[in-house]
Amino acid sequence: MQLSIIIPAFNEAESLVELYSQINRVAAENELAIEIIYIDDGSTDGSWKEIQQLVTFDDRVRGIRFRRNFGKAAALTAGISAAKGNILCMLDADLQDDPEELPRFLARLNDGFDVVNGWKVRRLDPWHKVYPSRVFNSLVSRLTGLILHDHNCGMKMFRAEVGREIRIYGELHRFIPVLAHARGFRVTEIGIHHRSRKHGHSKYGFRRFTRGFLDLMTVAFLTGYGQRPQHMLGAIGLCAFGLGFAGLGYLAVTWLLMHALHIWEPTPIGNRPLLAYSVALTILGAQAISLGLLAELLVYYTGRTSDSYSIAEEVFREKGT
Repeated sequence: MQLSIIIPAFNEAESLVELYSQINRVAAENELAIEIIYIDDGSTDGSWKEIQQLVTFDDRVRGIRFRRNFGKAAALTAGISAAKGNILCMLDADLQDDPEELPRFLARLNDGFDVVNGWKVRRLDPWHKVYPSRVFNSLVSRLTGLILHDHNCGMKMFRAEVGREIRIYGELHRFIPVLAHARGFRVTEIGIHHRSRKHGHSKYGFRRFTRGFLDLMTVAFLTGYGQRPQHMLGAIGLCAFGLGFAGLGYLAVTWLLMHALHIWEPTPIGNRPLLAYSVALTILGAQAISLGLLAELLVYYTGRTSDSYSIAEEVFREKGT
């Protein structure tokens, strides 16, 4: 098995057979050894019946059905776990991704890359999706250091070891290239042909923007401080604690000058906003440092040793040979 094509589907019954036909034609024309894994993410429109028929017709097709809608990240995780190929490809089921691009993705992988991300150069989506997406992609590139035009493109291809090392949950599937890049894998992108939707409607609403921003914060923390959370939380805590301690110190000196040395007329320190701010900063700093220590304990006792490194290859010689 060379290529495993993972297709999450949620109420896409009208497009599943057509997508299979397109993939099958491309595989035959390019002599690709493939398997197709459909993941029915709790569909209610008959998608599972279509998948069952495809499995009966072609033994290269496999189907996985969720009990309810768990989301795209869960569907992709299930597909990655079930895949047998040494190369994995993510493909949306709505026919907007063109299977004709598969040979180009494979050729780019053969150039020495581990992850190839699609880039919808001419995106055929409504403006209220296109322009916010551009802003989001620019923000992701700046915060993570991985410069891509389209981080959230549904068409991605990567080696099986990438799927084994990264962990996606919630809605982190859009950050697969970022997570792989943080592990040291080589990531690139290619421009692809994007098609307009023929059947159904988009499953993502306005909430995806707020969720995407919150997920970006999560990914930035995981890739930057996942193995050393105290470096971030502790730095914030020390900064806040230092400012608070400096404010309290200033108030203490002021009180001493007013009451002990009688340099100027006393003014109630308790009425000054600086006192409240200094106390709040001191408490915040202590809490942030404590939270960082707790996070370090969690990483130490529950983290996987392999999370702290990624092996590219290994060579050794057996004794006596």
